[in-house]
Formats: sequence, C-alpha cells, structure tokens
Amino acid sequence: MICSMTGYAVKTRDLERGTLQLELKSVNSRYLDFHFRVAEDLRSMELPLRELLASRLSRGKVECRLSFNAAAARGEQLTLNGELVAALRGLADQVRAAMPEAAPLSVNEVLRWPGMFGDQEIDFAALGPVVLALAREALDDFTATRAREGEKLAAMIVDRVNAMRAIVAAVAPRIPEAQAVFTDKLRQRLQEALGNASDDRILQEVAVFATRIDVAEELSRLTAHLDEVERVLKAGGASGKRLDFLMQELNREANTLASKSAITEVSQAAMELKLLIEQMREQIQNLE
Repeated sequence: MICSMTGYAVKTRDLERGTLQLELKSVNSRYLDFHFRVAEDLRSMELPLRELLASRLSRGKVECRLSFNAAAARGEQLTLNGELVAALRGLADQVRAAMPEAAPLSVNEVLRWPGMFGDQEIDFAALGPVVLALAREALDDFTATRAREGEKLAAMIVDRVNAMRAIVAAVAPRIPEAQAVFTDKLRQRLQEALGNASDDRILQEVAVFATRIDVAEELSRLTAHLDEVERVLKAGGASGKRLDFLMQELNREANTLASKSAITEVSQAAMELKLLIEQMREQIQNLE
C-alpha cells in the first residue's frame, strides 16, 4: 500500500467530567517530524503518543493536538464552596488594603475559581488508557486518509509511466532509419569538405559520430527505470525516497537523450519525457 504524507483525522470521547479531543494532521517532509499541542494537564501523554505514532508512521510533518474540555456541572450539583468564598473575600480585602486601585473580583472570576463547586478535580493520570485508545482510533482514520491519497497519487504516476512508455515505443523504431539518413547526409558533406580524403577516413568520422548520437542505450535504461517505478508502486510501503531517486535517474537519461539528439523526433521525445518526469516528481514529493 502506497501512502501519502498528507492526512487528517479528529476523534472525540465524551467522559463524565468533560470531552477529550485528539486531532492529527500532516504534510510532506523529508523525515518524520512531530509537533505536539497538548493540554498542560495531559502533558505526561506526549511521550506515549509519540511512541504510538512513530510505530505506524515513517515520514511527514505530523501535528498532534490533544485537549480536554471540562463539562459544565449539572444544576443540582452547583453548590458553592463556602470556605473558599470566605477565603477569597479575606484575600480580596487584603489586596485592596495594600492596593486600593486594584479591581475587585468579578462574579465570573469567582465562579471559575478552581474548587469553587466542591470537589471537581479530575484525575488526568487515570485518563492515560482512554487517551491512547482515542489516539489509536484517530490513527486508524489518519492512516486511511493517507492511504486513499496515496492510491490516487500512485494512479497518476502510473498514468505518466504509461505515457512515457508510449513515447519510447513511438520514437524507438524511427531512430535507426532517421540516423541512417542523417549519417548519409553527413558522409556527403564530409566528402565535399575533405575533398581528397580517403574513404576510410570519411567512414571513420561517420562511425564516430554515429556512435555519439546512438540513443538505444538511453532508451533501454529509460524502460528499465520505468519497470522499477512500477515494481516499487506495486510493492507498496514507504517508497517516496526510492521513487525520488528513480526520478533522478529518469531525468538523467532524458537529459542524455536530449544532448545526443541529432534528429527532431528524439529532441521532441526528450522534452516530453522531462515534462512527465517533473510531474511525477511533484506527486512523489507527497508520498511517504
């Protein structure tokens, strides 16, 4: 299975005291790069989350957000902590005595004071198994989105591989005849230019030049590299780096093809091949 490095997933879990939410999103990167945005009370979960994600991902810049939104207490449970209210009043009086310009506490600030409604403390340490279970669910969705995206990218790459094969198949039979015509014209020009030179000298020069413009080897290597691209795509797994290397090799052969071209058909084929290779490279940059 070929996977893209682009993915997104979000999962929530309703608990008695609030709601957990875990969000994963990623973009392409040369390496596996994690960025965590974790609620302070759940900071201890960063390492287990990192280990879980690293066990199933190999490349990409991955952002993981973990938050907990406390639920509002039910009406019948709203009982103010009288001792805390009295303590706050005493502290507020002391502050105003020392700093008369200080603003008094608002009702909203008092109601949001930790412990104002009695024992509302949440045991975040006990949420560890719940967080990991939620992370596994999110990771399943996340990898599924990357797999769907990777499948589409792989299909587009195969389309371009087939287009390159068609170009090679179309131009290859034309090359011997075109090169024969070209070398014949070259022989005539050399005879006119060299005048009294021996036929052996002229034939030697023609043979040397014919070797320089022979592109059969480049076409053969192009075909071999295209075979390897398809093999890697079928094998699946983390293949982005391998495919990127193959794009470099394909581009090298296309450049050599262009530099050795002595006929219009080969020059045009080289330009079309390089365009298709560049399109494949852009798609491969997003593969894991």
